[in-house]
Amino acid sequence: MAKKHDEKQKAAENTAEEESAEAAVNEEDLPATEPQPEEPKQPSELEKAQALAEDYKRKWYSVSAEYDNYRKRTSSQAAQAYADGKAEAILKLLPVSDTFGYALDSAKDEATRNGIDKIIKNFNAILNSLGVQEAEIKPGDKFDETLAEAVMNVPCGEGEEPNTVKLVLKKGYKQGEKVIRFAQVSVTV
Repeated sequence: MAKKHDEKQKAAENTAEEESAEAAVNEEDLPATEPQPEEPKQPSELEKAQALAEDYKRKWYSVSAEYDNYRKRTSSQAAQAYADGKAEAILKLLPVSDTFGYALDSAKDEATRNGIDKIIKNFNAILNSLGVQEAEIKPGDKFDETLAEAVMNVPCGEGEEPNTVKLVLKKGYKQGEKVIRFAQVSVTV
């Protein structure tokens, strides 16, 4: 009896091994199936609100930066326009200074000369308050094309060097480091 029981047990084990081998073979014979993609998860209301808030924040930063650039640009343009307008107005007033200079040179009596001199000093004080100074050019100076323009050439006299200012015909003016009117001079050649 023990023998029959052992045979039944061996038979049962063989059957289990065969079924297991068949199952392995059957799985290998089957075509590979792709894993099924999971359905996309729908964002929650909180996630939607956070995404929308982030989008609004990004747009706000963009508009804020554009406005800041616009403000700086228009401020710079306004300052430049003011400076250009101021320089143009000053340039139109400079012939008045020239005329008073000619009047001072041609005045005969001392009272007239003193009156014209006071007017010139007041005019120059106003120009100084606007940041305008006379370009320092006088006869005998070396000609500097960054401050003056030569409108006439004259031959060198005795002891004179070429390229020297002989006569200042019109004064030059600077506003800061910018020349707003070049002096007109005659130069030795």
